[in-house]
Amino acid sequence: MRLLGIDEVTFGASDLDKCRQFFLDWGLSLHAETAQELVFTSLNGCRVVVAQSDKPGLPAGVEPDPTLREVVWGVANAVELDVLRERLSQQAGFVDQGHRVGCTDPNGLAFRVQVTQKVPITVECAQTNTWNERTRVDQASPAYDRATPIEVGHIVFFVTDLAATSSFYQEKLGFVVSDRYPGRGHFLRCAPEGGHHDLFLLQLPQARAGLNHVAFTVRDVHEVFGGGLHMSRCGWDTELGPGRHPISSAIFWYFVSPAGALVEYYTDEDELTDAWQPRDFTPGPTMFAEWAIKGGIDGNTRRQINAEAPSGRFMTDKPR
Repeated sequence: MRLLGIDEVTFGASDLDKCRQFFLDWGLSLHAETAQELVFTSLNGCRVVVAQSDKPGLPAGVEPDPTLREVVWGVANAVELDVLRERLSQQAGFVDQGHRVGCTDPNGLAFRVQVTQKVPITVECAQTNTWNERTRVDQASPAYDRATPIEVGHIVFFVTDLAATSSFYQEKLGFVVSDRYPGRGHFLRCAPEGGHHDLFLLQLPQARAGLNHVAFTVRDVHEVFGGGLHMSRCGWDTELGPGRHPISSAIFWYFVSPAGALVEYYTDEDELTDAWQPRDFTPGPTMFAEWAIKGGIDGNTRRQINAEAPSGRFMTDKPR
């Protein structure tokens, strides 16, 4: 049995109109809409649900809304779902909805599993020319007016008990540790072979439960930039980015989300196998970001926020 990644996330929020515009600008497609719920889809069918906070049946949050209320993971078939049905049956908050089973993880989050609804897709991505590999020949790299996320790639939570929560995901669900902040954070991938992390659990010095961010995978570095510039032009606030994580190697851009905490565009994370040996790091600014722009880039001037617009002069053409 192995999980295939995140199939669906559900937020609880009060301002559905603002959330609707945000996720449309983010690049998701609006699949369904009622007075109490918005359902968006990514390119491969991963679903993002935003529900009114008082919607009946919505799982309890680990912190006040707006925040993430539920995460649904995918498996390949009904046989693997049955394995998890048995494995989770004695866990706190166990639910069996037939097509979906789950429980409450040690941090208080509603964890669910279903046969994946995502579909395999192939997208055209930028080729990168390095000194050794010249794969892009007679072809310019793409430039994107906006992003169209492929899927929800990973989620980061603040946890009250790192050891207990990490053990649950490893022992019950087969997650594998990729890297660690010893005693403070675990980067976990949901299968031995895959991207650097699907889940990052972080315990603060004053431990609390909550959402840090939800991350959306895009095609390539140019789409991170194109998506971020579009969000900036739409008036949404950058938290940090663009930038690069030294742990995972990914290029990122974080925005403040009306559905709770932050959302991230990211690409080019490390691909790992069971041969990978987890590394230990000490938390700090340079471990989070090799480099990053605070406040983002203005989508109109294409310069750092609050910087002067370009004048049209060459950089070395100084006034006399």
